[in-house]
Amino acid sequence: MSGKLAIVAAGGTGGHMFPAQALSEALIARGWRVVLATDERGAFYADKFPAQERLALSAATAKAGDPIGMVKAGVAVFQGVMQARQAFARLNPQVVVGFGGYPALPALLAALLEKRPTVIHEQNAVLGRVNRFLAPHVTEVACAFPTLQLAKPAVKARAHVVGSPVRPEIRALADVAYLPPEVQLRILVTGGSQGARLLSELVPEAIAKLPEEMRGRMKVFQQARAESMEHARKIYRNAMVDCEVAPFFRDMAGRLRQSHIVVGRAGSSTCCELAVAGRPSILVPLKIAADDHQRFNAKLLEEAGGAAVCLEDELTVDALAGALNALLKSPERLARMAKGARSAAVPDAAEHLADLVERTAR
Repeated sequence: MSGKLAIVAAGGTGGHMFPAQALSEALIARGWRVVLATDERGAFYADKFPAQERLALSAATAKAGDPIGMVKAGVAVFQGVMQARQAFARLNPQVVVGFGGYPALPALLAALLEKRPTVIHEQNAVLGRVNRFLAPHVTEVACAFPTLQLAKPAVKARAHVVGSPVRPEIRALADVAYLPPEVQLRILVTGGSQGARLLSELVPEAIAKLPEEMRGRMKVFQQARAESMEHARKIYRNAMVDCEVAPFFRDMAGRLRQSHIVVGRAGSSTCCELAVAGRPSILVPLKIAADDHQRFNAKLLEEAGGAAVCLEDELTVDALAGALNALLKSPERLARMAKGARSAAVPDAAEHLADLVERTAR
């Protein structure tokens, strides 16, 4: 087949996969072909990924202090590198783009060994471990946040701040005005793929404590872990709250468009999508997130005036109920927060990153 080809390496979570998908769609619109290198977890988020082919490369991670696990992980990554080199011989990619996480490592290492052009993109405000390892060696480094904590000065100095690519349906929300609540109050609750249980169980209890008049005109869209769904629905029913509870919303853009406020974790995709959509939020950074990166992500929206941040150690049912009550009864404050969130947005991040990828490939 003719045309330029890019290998896009991402996996593990939606935080890696969604920006990779947005970049791929931008490249395809420019005449590129895209092949996705991912793992089994990444495949869950890849149902709409526009790749002409998927490479399943061996990869693994291990905890520090686990020598046996580290040896096994090393063997798996080595196998993945060999698999990637075989695929490269057949595909001859002009550039390899990685989005962090261990599933991206074999493809990037193979590209470095073959001296192919390489780009990595860091979605979080803290440079992740795999990207931290790769950054001194790749051709170009791109990032979503200007802070790029834990990056070496030489890496930070040459990093391109392009924002975090969002899917076209999310990008379209940048042109949709935020309308503060008048009658119905619509709340979107996102759990994320990690640490979702706390919000799955705590948010319904907090909403049940809100004034009856407020609950009576409320619609809640909540992502919840499968084992928490029925419990959440029961609490909402008893509190006379109209709700839709599901483990995953495929039409996240539609839910985000309807929402007046979002309660969720502070993963990179969540924060960047909230900024582009211009939606007020209450963010609860995942305490166990590597290098505390979610707290740094949330800080950007908080400083822009777009989010209220509640740390896990301070989060209680009463505290969350109080925060929701204060915001939902003040449409003017919600409107200011929406404006603040949007001020932190880079709606065309996918195009900026695609520009960098094309320059690197040349």
